[in-house]
Amino acid sequence: MTADAVRPPLPPFTEESALAKVQAAEDAWNSRDPERVALAYTEDSVWRNRDRFLSGRAEIRTFLADKWRRELDYRLRKELWAYTGNRISVRFEYEWHDTTGQWWRSHGNEQWEFDPDGLMRRREASINDVPIAASERRLVG
Repeated sequence: MTADAVRPPLPPFTEESALAKVQAAEDAWNSRDPERVALAYTEDSVWRNRDRFLSGRAEIRTFLADKWRRELDYRLRKELWAYTGNRISVRFEYEWHDTTGQWWRSHGNEQWEFDPDGLMRRREASINDVPIAASERRLVG
């Protein structure tokens, strides 16, 4: 394992390290950079995202690039929900608009499982979308 493949904080998580891991994920996803985000996952990471099942960093990277081509001006907030050992649970919401200008707020929960080097090897995400008016946005800036 190279130093590049270690992603602190490492499990087992404390409240402080779990909060740091959640903030790092929020910051990476808000970059909307598929390469940056994908590097936080193991090469063989397994995802469930809504009704999609992904396997491997390459699929994750492609999925994210497509996501951010559709979900414009994406802005995300994550909140630590629970942690234990090598697992973290978060709730989140993000806002984005489609190509017609319709704004959406997406709410969800994620369960994360990490390898000993702090890379996420499993992600389970349940997400629901609600149409909103631009004036109802909460995640601005």
